[in-house]
Amino acid sequence: MGTTSETRDRSPWASASQNPDDAPRAWHWVALIAGNMALALGPWSVRLADSGPVAAGFWRLALALPIIWLIARRAGQPVLGVPRRIAFLVALGALAFAFDLASWHIGIEQTRLGNATLFGNAGSIVLLFWGIVVARTMPARAEWAAIILALGGAAILLGRSAEISASTLVGDLFCITAGFLYAVYLLCLQDARKTLGSWGLLARVCLVAAPVLLFVALLRGEPVWPRDWTPLLVLAILSQVIGQGLLVFALRAFPPMIIGLALLTQPAVAVGYGFLAFGEVLGPLDLVGMAMVGAALAVARARTG
Repeated sequence: MGTTSETRDRSPWASASQNPDDAPRAWHWVALIAGNMALALGPWSVRLADSGPVAAGFWRLALALPIIWLIARRAGQPVLGVPRRIAFLVALGALAFAFDLASWHIGIEQTRLGNATLFGNAGSIVLLFWGIVVARTMPARAEWAAIILALGGAAILLGRSAEISASTLVGDLFCITAGFLYAVYLLCLQDARKTLGSWGLLARVCLVAAPVLLFVALLRGEPVWPRDWTPLLVLAILSQVIGQGLLVFALRAFPPMIIGLALLTQPAVAVGYGFLAFGEVLGPLDLVGMAMVGAALAVARARTG
């Protein structure tokens, strides 16, 4: 659900730059696509980990924290000693992120990986609704299109999951819940990123969220200490360091619509390895539902970016 949008595990702290010197170059495109692909491999690592799903979220943050902390220090971005109001907002956002990751990782183990990736990104749709409510304006045509596509696509996917089994439907609902929690996380951190910077903010979020995830894992009676560290190291490095790092580098060079469209590489990759590694087969209706939700996410990301 790792941290952090706006792609799932997407960076919530970067936006397209207006500086002509930051116009997209070839390496920006490579970083954007590679970052999304790295993030898309996160659910695979959660499935392969022999710890519990919430415990995997703990290790994702705990193993990545020293690297992120060092990057933040090297960049001169503060982690400690920030104003009290900023510290409170970051703590509140980190709590939302911890429960977002917990809910998402539980959902990953109970539904198809493509569904988990799509619904885990539902925060973009939530932010679209939030923007409409705050602005107190009727949705524009593009916003109505995103809303209709999201609701229609979600209904198809949820119906298909219910046909497969009750557990896959429950998994979808966990991932949708994670998307809502991720939107809360982003809203809490809107102002904090201006003070802390991208890596300083990410380090502080990891510092607060990791103990919460450990507590939840222990409360659920999950195995915490793994026998095989490989999936967890891959999860921490790919999702939390490389994926985030590439997006922090790339997203400043792109307008929101491009970022939204790049987001669609994540469910495409998830569907591919879901089929190859776990034998998950999608029917025509599944593909239609995923296409509708994916298009809605792209529109929502463009409108909220």
